[in-house]
Amino acid sequence: MLNQFSRTQLLIGKDGIDKLKNSRVAVFGIGGVGGYTVEALVRSGLGAIDLIDDDKVCLTNINRQIYATHKTLGKYKVDVAEERIYEINPDVKVIKHKTFYMPETSHNFNFSEYDYIVDAIDTVKGKIELVMNAKAADTPIICSMGAGNKMDPAAFEVADIYKTSVCPLARVMRYELKKRGVLNLKVVYSKEKPITPIDDMEISSHTNCISPTDTARKFIQRRQVPGSNAFVPSVAGLIIAGEVIKDLINT
Repeated sequence: MLNQFSRTQLLIGKDGIDKLKNSRVAVFGIGGVGGYTVEALVRSGLGAIDLIDDDKVCLTNINRQIYATHKTLGKYKVDVAEERIYEINPDVKVIKHKTFYMPETSHNFNFSEYDYIVDAIDTVKGKIELVMNAKAADTPIICSMGAGNKMDPAAFEVADIYKTSVCPLARVMRYELKKRGVLNLKVVYSKEKPITPIDDMEISSHTNCISPTDTARKFIQRRQVPGSNAFVPSVAGLIIAGEVIKDLINT
């Protein structure tokens, strides 16, 4: 029967469609990378998705995040994402978590409930905690490495963390995971050397996020705010979604 996933079924068959419909994926971080991962998973027929993010849409998100528009400024990203997901597929089960994922909040999640985990968060501590919990639950996980300060969307590769190069975040992750005895981890990373962003205090938004409903919302202060664009994080997110879908239908 013709339906919204018919074109996908032509590629992966009914068994593949059924596997996706019966799968639950947790996406930690739904910004520039994770937002596009969610979009592709939902449009592929995923049956259940957890959205983990405590952030609100900021004016400076509009250049790269799929949920960021002038209409959504100041709204929680998970709320905006849920609304968009139901417009795409009303049958998806959406579980929202307005949580900033860190070791201190990890106890709120049962990792054995997920068929797959996507790490699209920014903090090393959070990423390490995600990997360790996923490994303990024997749940597949894929991690996004650095997508900021890049201009070449064709430079991304899928690899094991110990076969990565160039990416500064991947280097830190390799070191920390090796100390913890983690033998392998699937990641998406870029071989492009990061660009040093222009340090302009008028546009860097080091300490504040501007929106009509929340004019001075504090967020994590950084010594240097990374530059980004519409075409690099989105590609990383779509690559991650493709890996998740392939892994789910081949299990």
